[in-house]
Amino acid sequence: MHVFVTGGTGTIGSAVVAELLDSGHTVLALARSDASAQTLEAAGAKVLRGELADLDVLRSGAAQTDGVISLAFGRDYGSPESLARGIAEESAALTALGEVLLGTDRPLVTVSGTPWVAGRASTEADPLPTEGPVAGRAHSVTAVLALASRGVRSSAVRMPRTVHNEGDGGFAGLLTRAARDSGVAGYPGDGTQRWPAVHARDAAVLFRLALEKAPAGTAWHAVADEGDAVRDIAAVIGRRLGLPVERVPDETFGPFAPIFVTDQPASSAHTRETLGWQPTHPSLLEDLENLRP
Repeated sequence: MHVFVTGGTGTIGSAVVAELLDSGHTVLALARSDASAQTLEAAGAKVLRGELADLDVLRSGAAQTDGVISLAFGRDYGSPESLARGIAEESAALTALGEVLLGTDRPLVTVSGTPWVAGRASTEADPLPTEGPVAGRAHSVTAVLALASRGVRSSAVRMPRTVHNEGDGGFAGLLTRAARDSGVAGYPGDGTQRWPAVHARDAAVLFRLALEKAPAGTAWHAVADEGDAVRDIAAVIGRRLGLPVERVPDETFGPFAPIFVTDQPASSAHTRETLGWQPTHPSLLEDLENLRP
């Protein structure tokens, strides 16, 4: 299959591009800079120059391939306003990609987060939240899945709060960067809240499986670790970096603070049973042992 990929140089995207190529697919990847283009070409992908906001470029990429995996999202999360702009840009991009695929039965795989459910681990059957700082993404993903009734084999891979590789990535990566900047391995809340996690290379396998065989209108959980206590994550970060481990004010984490303090374990039992996905790479706490002072 010839696959159009956006966001192909990020933590998840680079693993997805490698997984697709290793599995015999070919890749056309969106690149917004010379550096991104060189990285993608070195990996073995063909390059389509443009940005996520270039809707005509996105339509062209979708039109000349057999399926799409959309991973790109804005890089500026520093304020509620910038986060909202990123969500709006992603929504417009998904709409443009979906329009090209109408009536073709070609796959469109997008990405979202695992939902929060009070008192238990969330499952693939649980709806995405429609309130909160990233609720706009739920509306975009729901619209993509609704394209199943219009001849698009749409699916969504729900990612946990931390997607890691070599000890970096996701919310745990944000904790690490904050620790390096502040000199304290800080955590929000009381630290007992749990975050699910997955290794990027395991997540990449699930994106490939969704592309190849997920039924239209379905959602899947890329969850390897159902939930690690944030205090335990901070403890490994502190030990590896030689820093004290302390609770810090929630507002330290800006617009993500309400998510950071929420207990949000997630299950992938249905995904594993139905698609045959089995994570094989290190857990988050194991992978954090790769951090260097």
